[in-house]
Amino acid sequence: MTGVTTIASAQALDALCSRIRDARRVALDTEFHAERTYSPRLMVVQLAFEDGVAIVDPIAVADLQALAEAMAQTEVVGHALSSDLKIFAERFDCVPQRVFDTQVAAAFLGYGMQVSLAELVRDLRNVRLAKSQTVSDWGTRPLSPRQIEYLVDDVAHLLPMQDDLVERLRSAGRLEWVREECALLGQFERYLSDERRAYLRMPGASRMSRRELAALSAIVKLRDRAARRRDVPPRYIIPDDVVAGLATLRPTSPDDLAQLRRLDAAARRQYGAAILEAIVEAEALPEDELPERPSRPLGIARDTLASLMSIVIGEIARQHDLAPSLLVPRASLERVSRELPRDPHALEEALDLSPWRLELVAQPLQRLLWGEASIAVEGYADGDPNIRVR
Repeated sequence: MTGVTTIASAQALDALCSRIRDARRVALDTEFHAERTYSPRLMVVQLAFEDGVAIVDPIAVADLQALAEAMAQTEVVGHALSSDLKIFAERFDCVPQRVFDTQVAAAFLGYGMQVSLAELVRDLRNVRLAKSQTVSDWGTRPLSPRQIEYLVDDVAHLLPMQDDLVERLRSAGRLEWVREECALLGQFERYLSDERRAYLRMPGASRMSRRELAALSAIVKLRDRAARRRDVPPRYIIPDDVVAGLATLRPTSPDDLAQLRRLDAAARRQYGAAILEAIVEAEALPEDELPERPSRPLGIARDTLASLMSIVIGEIARQHDLAPSLLVPRASLERVSRELPRDPHALEEALDLSPWRLELVAQPLQRLLWGEASIAVEGYADGDPNIRVR
């Protein structure tokens, strides 16, 4: 690969977009700062073509909508792409639909779920990346030579690695599995947060009544909208513990708000009336419209059942050199433990997995749940214990 081009003007961006639209595939990585904004703020966008690298400067070129739309017209190759694509979804309301994630692909070849780019480049390309700029301030200009080297390294090996991975996956009969997984990354909807369920992420929600959860949900939505307008993290508007306190106390007057020690005077002036209004609306909700409570813990017996199923999944994963979490998420096993499906079709519905996963795990789980299989430890006395499902 030869040539590094810096994109720092609208004219250069137009030429880059044309190049992207003409390309069969483009490698992508981004550098961003997320500590003090509602959505991560793009600092650098790196793109690699078959014959060179382009480094886009979002500080010099503020409007990158055309870049995002051009990327949606080609195949995008990256490593751990979810965070990059989430920025595209939030900032540009679009994501590339044709995606190949080298981290996902490597997981299907026995590398585990979180293999780093440096590890994969070292193994597949026999190149050691200098990762000295991982905590670099990407808002500084001009970028230093070391920063440029780091940015180039992050994308320069992605396209050749895709070729290597595709060849290995095809030989292993797993290429379509990876294509299916990567197709999910290109679905715009997966990057949209559901504000109706945002309250479930708040501390203390599991201990609240449904009426308190109604107030919590209303205040969380209010805070989120204010944070989005100001482009700051929601906790900068009202801290999480104060939101939870408001939902529990459900104040009815400005005097009640003044008694909350950590809701400062500025926040009361800006949001006090809106908070009280939100609480009034929550109090007026009919019982059947109140938010659902978070799922209760499984309890000892059903948690043990989920753990037994995870042992079966672990054995299947070992046989196929896959990470257990790649086969079945823990949430699916907990759903089976709660619902206790009584026939194979109901079990598959409760697992809610893709066809290739069901093909691997449904029957072994059915044999366990129906009492037709047993779990044994072999080789313990020899110092080499292995779990077997019989």
